[in-house]
Amino acid sequence: MISIEVKQLPHAADLPLPEYQSEGAAGMDIMAAIETPVSLAPMQRALIATGLQFALPVGYEAQMRPRSGLALKHGITVLNSPGTIDSDFRGEVAVLLINLGSETFEVSRGMRIAQLVIAPAARAFLTKVEILSATGRGSGGFGSTGTTS
Repeated sequence: MISIEVKQLPHAADLPLPEYQSEGAAGMDIMAAIETPVSLAPMQRALIATGLQFALPVGYEAQMRPRSGLALKHGITVLNSPGTIDSDFRGEVAVLLINLGSETFEVSRGMRIAQLVIAPAARAFLTKVEILSATGRGSGGFGSTGTTS
């Protein structure tokens, strides 16, 4: 387990900090820190403030992911899922929600709108080559590893 510094901005001071909802949960619930409700019509998107700033350690990222209940029941998801929060970002975290459902959905203050997952973020060096090593799959793309019936 790692320790992460979090700053709660004044417009979110009355909201609880993100926390895991069960012993085995991978993500912490993130709440909307908006002053007035936001209505999302079908196919509409909105950037929802969280009132939180994080100081992630170098070598880690925070991923903003959809909440399964909102997705199943209402078609609400995180548009750029997973949204990445880099270790050198210190601004307010916001969640880009979209309504893929068929009815207008209202986001209200304190609503759990996303999950925050902390993950290692490996950095890589790219080496340009003329030929790649061969594999059994080769250049097969979408659907190339299974049958469709």
